[in-house]
Amino acid sequence: MYAVTNPATGVVEATYPIASDAQIQTAISTAHEAYAGWSVSALTDRVALLERVADIYEARAEQLAAIITREMGKPVKQALGEIGIVAAIYRYYAKNGPKYLEDEELEIASGGKALVRKEAVGVLLGIMPWNFPYYQVARFAAPNLMNGNTILLKHAPQCPESALAMEEIFREAGALQGAYVNIFATNDQVADIIADRRVQGVSLTGSERAGSAVAEIAGRNLKKVVLELGGSDPFLVLEDADVTRSAKLGMRARFGNTGQACNAAKRFIIDASVYDQFSTALTEQVAGIKVGDPTQGENFLGPLSSAAARDGLAAQVQDAIDKGATVLAGGKQIDGDGAFYEPTILAGVTPEMRAFSEELFGPVAVLYKVDGEEEAVALANNSDYGLGASIHTQDMDRAERIAARLESGMVAINEPSASFPELPFGGVKRSGIGRELGKYGMDEFINHKLVKIAGR
Repeated sequence: MYAVTNPATGVVEATYPIASDAQIQTAISTAHEAYAGWSVSALTDRVALLERVADIYEARAEQLAAIITREMGKPVKQALGEIGIVAAIYRYYAKNGPKYLEDEELEIASGGKALVRKEAVGVLLGIMPWNFPYYQVARFAAPNLMNGNTILLKHAPQCPESALAMEEIFREAGALQGAYVNIFATNDQVADIIADRRVQGVSLTGSERAGSAVAEIAGRNLKKVVLELGGSDPFLVLEDADVTRSAKLGMRARFGNTGQACNAAKRFIIDASVYDQFSTALTEQVAGIKVGDPTQGENFLGPLSSAAARDGLAAQVQDAIDKGATVLAGGKQIDGDGAFYEPTILAGVTPEMRAFSEELFGPVAVLYKVDGEEEAVALANNSDYGLGASIHTQDMDRAERIAARLESGMVAINEPSASFPELPFGGVKRSGIGRELGKYGMDEFINHKLVKIAGR
């Protein structure tokens, strides 16, 4: 069942039926038929579509933001910020997509001429999560529609109304019928969609478990995947860092979106010489966080996406406490009907605790004290995840040296790991496969067709 369950109140506000198997087949057929026309459409038409989509997002920002505040509890100011970056993504590909699709001429020793032509591949399935309902879709849909691919979009069951709103935006923007099709599908139906010969690839943003399941099905059916999965990003604070500034950045990097971001700073790795100073500064920052009704603009922290998410996080924290971790702030769920949890800081987390190796997908920061650069790098890399990382120091040569040693897809220096339309986003190890955004986002689902012309 797809349902809007307001996590601030626990009330089920609306339900939507699962698509029938016949409806799923119709959706695939519609997207496949649209591909024949969209894949050869003029680039000017694709540019115009993405520009109109961006216009509609901006015009309806407050309405769209309100939807996801109800669906998954995003504080309204942060929801409006998500709409802003979504519009920027569509405009980025409208502006830059055509040049990324230009033929690339190759030098060849055998004489003649050779070039790589970039062409669409077909119908793609997108499986998207609830934590950034519009943004996650935009970074998949925008480059692939520019490429000439068509989209089947399976959103999270918590997000039916934002899913329908996006489909309506494309319809109103004048997309070719079938170029973007929303489906309320089950996991079993998703497996059948991936196996369908008309579907050429699948992109998933979600949990490691979901990514593994999708990759297995795609592999059996020889379909390409892009996977953006979990993260346990390290936030390194070296002895020469601006500690006060780093603590302010760290608070936002950990607790934005109620801590429910794959690339949020989750492990704060702090040099012993500044550990007490940073711990005090971060604790003061956390004490100032306003928690409550996400529709009220003054509240920075809203509920978790569901009661189940809150309970799972609480179990991870309690496991750490039971095994000897120290609570510097928070540490408990907040009484009431909503899925609220206190902004929390843990110290003294050790390898036998779940919080050491598992992703904490909520408002919980873990602090580690280390002695020097070598120990900081070793701890940062001691994770199955490798999405992002950030380094805080005033020595740029040192920062770049450490960045080269971190096992992650992205490294930020003196700022939190973040997302920008023009920069690639993705990780290594169990954080995923492939890249989104920037020109790299356009290269994932594309046929790099070699055309060679004989010399005379």
